[in-house]
This record gives sequence, structure tokens and C-alpha cells, in this order.
Amino acid sequence: MKNYTFRVNIEPDGKNNFHGYVPILQGCHTWGKTIEETKKNLKEAIKCHIQGLVKDGQKIPCEENSLELVQTFTDAELALSC
Repeated sequence: MKNYTFRVNIEPDGKNNFHGYVPILQGCHTWGKTIEETKKNLKEAIKCHIQGLVKDGQKIPCEENSLELVQTFTDAELALSC
């Protein structure tokens, strides 16, 4: 059995909801009222997207050697960089 790992992003959408998407799966987006609901919806969206790729005879993309960071800056650091 092979494992597949997909990087997902969940962000507030400014309308009291959350937008979730999978960068490597172009067009794989969903929404939810909570982060937990968005995570659940993303799981279903990924499954549907992958099933569609397989049905169409396309390769399932994978993220190799990718790195995602969240960087934090202090007020002082930002003032120095301007």
C-alpha cells in the first residue's frame, strides 16, 4: 500500500469562513465554517480530485523536496528591512 501526502492550506476568507486548498492539485479548493469542517471537506475534495485524475489516466502528483515555512519577524526586524 502506497501513502500519498498533500500539503494543504487553510486560511480565513474574511467572511467568517475558511478557505482550504491543495497547491499541487490545481483547482482543488473547498470552504467550511470552521477549520475542522474545512479539513473534512478538504479530505473529500482530495479524494474526488485524485479519483478524477485516475479515471482520466493522469498521474497522481506528489510533492518531493518541497519546503513550506512560516516566518516570524519582530517589529524591529521589519523596520530594519524597510
